[in-house]
Amino acid sequence: MGGIKIYGMPTSTNTIRALAALNEKGLDYELVIVDLRTGAHKHPNFLALNPFGQIPVLEDGDVVLFESRAINRYIATKYAEAGPDLLLSGGTPAERAAVEIWLEVESQQFGPPIASLVFEALIKPMLVKATADEAIVEAQAAKLEKVLDVYEARLAQNKYLAGEHFTLVDLNHIPYTNYLLKTSKAALVTSRPHLLAWWKDVSARPAWVKTAAGIPF
Repeated sequence: MGGIKIYGMPTSTNTIRALAALNEKGLDYELVIVDLRTGAHKHPNFLALNPFGQIPVLEDGDVVLFESRAINRYIATKYAEAGPDLLLSGGTPAERAAVEIWLEVESQQFGPPIASLVFEALIKPMLVKATADEAIVEAQAAKLEKVLDVYEARLAQNKYLAGEHFTLVDLNHIPYTNYLLKTSKAALVTSRPHLLAWWKDVSARPAWVKTAAGIPF
């Protein structure tokens, strides 16, 4: 088997998350398109890579992984010497623990409401050609607002979410934040000065600029 391959779609936030990590590490890879609209993710060949039929999948030599957050931890660990130390492996126990805490916050607190909001307000109208359910948008925005209030306070005291260094925590937040800013609820970010400053910082990183250039909208 050859180099790194990512199976996914360039519009998928989870695929984008993995691509962003690869770009942050300066790694070469091939994006193999798995078009969900045609059911390619349910094809036996793809199910052999991920039996749950979800994207992305990473193939790195003999290693095959799914779940984007696990893929990113693998990238950050295996390729620790390339690019930034995304897990602060050289940090103190407290610094490394902060990374673990905020990785959990991203997946458990931030992820569910923003995923539902973005799907309803952006993905559904664009890809599914269906009208957004504004009641769902408002309900998820209310949940997300409470999380982002915590983030605003955190970022008033720290440059990045896990502390003073850019880490995998920040990277994992970028794809959905990017999409949120394309919705009618962009003010959830833009109305919070410290969160907005954080966004301007992380979205200007060359690796994200490269990643964003591959997103078709």
